[in-house]
Amino acid sequence: MNGFDHRYDDIIALPHPDPQRHPRMPRAERAAQFAPFAALTGFEGVIEETAERHLADQPDMYAPDEDSL
Repeated sequence: MNGFDHRYDDIIALPHPDPQRHPRMPRAERAAQFAPFAALTGFEGVIEETAERHLADQPDMYAPDEDSL
């Protein structure tokens, strides 16, 4: 056993300290900070339009094979 196995034993059971200067942030607000966001707004629509144009220009490229039916 090395010396690092028990280095936090003296504080592990202590309660989490409450902030002294600022009140705790409500969970809903805290969660909003980590919620995903759309960094590239409109990008998904452009991809869908491009895919639709490609499918319209080359429909036989994506037709199901007769063997797979």
